[in-house]
Amino acid sequence: MKRLLFLLLVLCLGTGTTMYAQDKKAEKEAKKAEKAAKKAAEEAAGMAVFEQCVKAMENRHFAVEAYRVEFKRGQFTNVNSGTNFVQLKGEEATIQLSFHGPGLGANGMGGLTVDGRAEDIDMKTDKKGNVTFRMRVKDASVSATITIKIAKGTDQCTAFVNSDFNGSRVNFSGVMKPAGLSKVIKGRAW
Repeated sequence: MKRLLFLLLVLCLGTGTTMYAQDKKAEKEAKKAEKAAKKAAEEAAGMAVFEQCVKAMENRHFAVEAYRVEFKRGQFTNVNSGTNFVQLKGEEATIQLSFHGPGLGANGMGGLTVDGRAEDIDMKTDKKGNVTFRMRVKDASVSATITIKIAKGTDQCTAFVNSDFNGSRVNFSGVMKPAGLSKVIKGRAW
């Protein structure tokens, strides 16, 4: 009789342990599914923003708002994205650098603003879905090639500005926005 009670007790404890393990496994699977759903939602939102940026580039109506500017020899500085940008509206391109604050610099905003006409515009998508937008900007005060690269599924991009005059180079790292959603503040053009 004792043996039968002992076997019954072991059977009950074993069943409880199995149920506990099953509950843990179900909880783990639920967390995994929740994480996958969250990741899928983030990717969908990123793709929606990316497609909006691609449409803005196709329409030639966008701004790259830079939060970081890098110079020729690798020196960089973090900057205000509202006053440091590369913008294209139709065929009118603007490049603006601003470091010191209002009132200083050629543009009245602590830096330099140049306007020019965009020519030779080319847009390509690579095998991975990343987009490269290239244009030449020319005017009396500027002659430069601007290459903008945006990664698939994001609005993160870099605009590489290469001067045709003296070989100087400035890279604007930031986010791309359609010109209607951009909050850039333009100074006096040179």
